[in-house]
Amino acid sequence: MAKIKVKNPVVELDGDEMTRIIWQMIKDKLILPFLDVELLYYDLGIEHRDATDDRVTVEAAEAIRQHNVGVKCATITPDEARVKEFGLKKMWKSPNGTIRNILGGTIFREPIVCSNVPRLVPNWTQPIVIGRHAFGDQYRATDFRVPGKGRLTISFQPEGGGEAITHEVYDFPGGGVALAMYNLDDSIRDFARASMNYALQRGYPLYLSTKNTILKAYDGRFKDLFQEVFDAEFADEFKAKGLTYEHRLIDDMVASALKWSGAFVWACKNYDGDVQSDTVAQGFGSLGLMTSVLMTPDGQTVEAEAAHGTVTRHYREHQKGRETSTNPIASIFAWTRGLTYRAKIDGTPDVGAFAHELEQVCVDTVEAGHMTKDLATLIGPEQPWLTTTRFLDKLEEGIKAKVG
Repeated sequence: MAKIKVKNPVVELDGDEMTRIIWQMIKDKLILPFLDVELLYYDLGIEHRDATDDRVTVEAAEAIRQHNVGVKCATITPDEARVKEFGLKKMWKSPNGTIRNILGGTIFREPIVCSNVPRLVPNWTQPIVIGRHAFGDQYRATDFRVPGKGRLTISFQPEGGGEAITHEVYDFPGGGVALAMYNLDDSIRDFARASMNYALQRGYPLYLSTKNTILKAYDGRFKDLFQEVFDAEFADEFKAKGLTYEHRLIDDMVASALKWSGAFVWACKNYDGDVQSDTVAQGFGSLGLMTSVLMTPDGQTVEAEAAHGTVTRHYREHQKGRETSTNPIASIFAWTRGLTYRAKIDGTPDVGAFAHELEQVCVDTVEAGHMTKDLATLIGPEQPWLTTTRFLDKLEEGIKAKVG
């Protein structure tokens, strides 16, 4: 069988533990036999990150920025126990955070819907995509304990002089807590552009949720800048595709999302996106069936990965020489989503068609009753399950039947 030619390189970021083992199996069974693709390989395994003083993560992000498409295996973000386990030089930062800081952009998380995997929200029959603005707000806030009675004020001093803006926040009658947080107009505009580009590419309507009735200046700025960007840059494209953009209060949006069947992009502020992405994952049945795509504001650079960790518990079994039943689907979709964007950017529909076929094989295989233990457990005690290797063999059979 002639391999399908991928016109431009894909940046490959290897990872850790069980997902690293599965990543190699996916390449060997489902990618390289079918695609003639140049992979620019970066080893983001924790030991190699440590050996390079984490320079490899920066180099990988710069390569994605140059070549526009990256696919990433799950990686360890070390805590104190991991530092001791691997004898690391220091507690290195999250690779995802490093890559995101270099590329910019917004994280979009989307469930992989299989009809026989039970959903906590049964009417969710189509994907709900959560776009999380991963900047500022609570995650870069200054918070502290107030020791006792006193007055809390907040002030802003313009650079170069000028009159300070000062507000009295609260006259404390006793001890308590306080917090100040911020965001940037440019970051919010980029969040809007990334969300609107993603909605256009998926063919879904877009919603932004805030609580601007309470945080009139703060959340109101998100509402106003999204509308400004939409009107100036995206209104015509949305209209041409029959798509809509709308701002809603977050309480109204949560209620609506529970009633609707899916097929929309939901742009959330940082904390909201953190919470709602896990709500959606659980509502659809499994974190093992979630994709994660980082897209830059112009929609021209993406990094795709699984939305779960390195499956340490299964890796310990693998180290003992035992078979595991680890779900590879989200890691497969990291490859397929990356290839989908590679195809769009390069104008190579055959590559995009292959990626779509492989995604469909994954869903069809599960819906035919062949799956790993995590999904079988969700369905019921009578549902049989396959080992990791046997499940990948089934997927290999399926894609060969589709494109062979």
